[in-house]
Amino acid sequence: MSEFQFGGEIVWRPSAEIVAESRLKEFMDRHGIGALEELQRRSTEDIEWFWSAVLEELGVEFYLPYERILDASRGIAWPRCCCAGKLNIVHNCLDKWRGTPVERRAAIRWEGEDGAVRVLTYEELNREVCRLANALRALGMKKGDVAALFMPMLPETIAAFFAVIKLGGIILPLFSGYGGAAVAERLRDSEARYLLTVDGFYRRGQSVPLKAVADDAVASSSIKHMLVLRRLGTAIPWTANRDRWWREEVGRQSDEAETERTGAEDPLMIIYTSGTTGRPKGAIHTHCGFPVKAAQDMALGFDVRQDDVLYWVTDMGWMMGPWEVFGTTLLGATMALYEGALDFPGPDRLWSLVERHRASILGVSPTLIRGLMRHGSGPAERHDLSSLRILGSTGEPWNPDPWLWYFHTAGKGRLPIINYSGGTETSGGLVTGNVLTPLKPCAFSGAVPGIAADVVNEDGISVRGQVGELVVRKPWIGMTRGFWKDPERYFQTYWSRFPDVWVHGDWAAVDDDGLWYILGRSDDTIKIAGKRLGPAEVESALVGHPAVSEAAAIGVPDPIKGESLVCFCVLKPGHEASDKLREELRATVADQLGKPLKPEAVKFLDDLPKTRNAKIMRRIIRAAYLDQEPGDLSALENPESVAAVRNAR
Repeated sequence: MSEFQFGGEIVWRPSAEIVAESRLKEFMDRHGIGALEELQRRSTEDIEWFWSAVLEELGVEFYLPYERILDASRGIAWPRCCCAGKLNIVHNCLDKWRGTPVERRAAIRWEGEDGAVRVLTYEELNREVCRLANALRALGMKKGDVAALFMPMLPETIAAFFAVIKLGGIILPLFSGYGGAAVAERLRDSEARYLLTVDGFYRRGQSVPLKAVADDAVASSSIKHMLVLRRLGTAIPWTANRDRWWREEVGRQSDEAETERTGAEDPLMIIYTSGTTGRPKGAIHTHCGFPVKAAQDMALGFDVRQDDVLYWVTDMGWMMGPWEVFGTTLLGATMALYEGALDFPGPDRLWSLVERHRASILGVSPTLIRGLMRHGSGPAERHDLSSLRILGSTGEPWNPDPWLWYFHTAGKGRLPIINYSGGTETSGGLVTGNVLTPLKPCAFSGAVPGIAADVVNEDGISVRGQVGELVVRKPWIGMTRGFWKDPERYFQTYWSRFPDVWVHGDWAAVDDDGLWYILGRSDDTIKIAGKRLGPAEVESALVGHPAVSEAAAIGVPDPIKGESLVCFCVLKPGHEASDKLREELRATVADQLGKPLKPEAVKFLDDLPKTRNAKIMRRIIRAAYLDQEPGDLSALENPESVAAVRNAR
């Protein structure tokens, strides 16, 4: 992977009107900055100025002003932000909008898989939050208590999220697709005392009994109280004194509740990320961290305004769920939520959601788009997508063909795709697009303002025009404050390779025009006869073939070359697996990447192991194919696909 070959021609340029009206340009003009390069330099060299300017841009209100933006006296890996300041982020997301025009705006536009639709204004959401906060306070919740959120995307999920934080508690959002063992492990590790859940929800026309999973998990945890929302209305197991009906507890409460005056550095959230080995990592985030970073990225990267409706395909257990919630409410915009599967009852569900809720910003994963491509552009063309003005993507690297399909099908070749990449531990993006920079397929405009990102070789030296490790050289608001009860693991994960440099674990590159690319996880790297190969390069070649819908590439041990290449392909409708097609695909990879990189094998599958957020799990594919222990499978949407990978060998 030493030579960088991605790139292409520019396919989108902003109009003068888009530039002039953008929040990014307005921000730069207010501070006398004439070019993005100057903003990037100032934002990372003068950290105090930049983040103070961001807090002012977002209108963040403090109970007690901060004394300085950043204190790195304990080392760059352990900064403190908004030092000595006091704020509760719920005040800024909800309380401060009271008595303003925003109070009457829609905070949430929700749709259930069964077709139910609800809209909550900021005023209505705030009342729900206050009543629930009072109910939790009556149950004994106090500042510093951990409360787990094990729910699908419902309006009440957002109310619960804010209610816990309003009391000074620490929210633990859990993926609604987890099994009991995965939930139990996170409950035990976090020592959560409260669990908020539902009886069940709908997915692909089926009832998912979530309370039963919660019961299984709670049996070995420190949970004292479980609050249960009726969604399905079905009979469920019940434990007296522990389980309580949501509506009954909330119904007797006042719709006024005091917001706890927390410190800027007080923890507000733990989000667990899965590792290939060992227990999951609980990233800790603070009131003046994750929410501020999320809202800044939305404002300066995605150009979010108060009249926008943002729909990001996500779950609250993935960091993009809290990102959407914090970012939209800090900016006074509208979030759109959907409960079920986007291919049910038909392949046009995503596009129908955009049309019905007049979404103006749509965020997806590349894998979701690859799946929708199987059905052609017809499902999208049957719906009015004229409300869209920004397309977004995150989760994994693009291949050019799916990127261009999304660009032309959803955006009609007129809308920018704001590519966004970072992680749970970073509170959002390290690199992003924006509405000022011309775009090439799959590209990022550059580092997010405030992020001192770089691409380095194996010696830690900056490189351009070739693939290297994505790193960050300075601290920022939004850095995780470490892993829950495991600071050493946090330091070893991100800070141990180069002195005072965050190593993110992604391969990246910068082309001759200054555009950035993310090429996959560095731990996914395949090394064939001494040559490093990124899975994205192989997968781009495969999905460029007219028969292939999705692809995954892994390296397997080879006694001569060190590793050899094995590819897995999901075919488009109308194409059948055959030896002829297999050889054709092997030849395609060899023609594009070189004969030494010709796949040893091409396997055909009905589906690839992926999360509900449509992220392909290559580590699981590799482990299953080699008949090794695959590690944490709890986030998989389709666990049955793992057996198919094993059988493919």
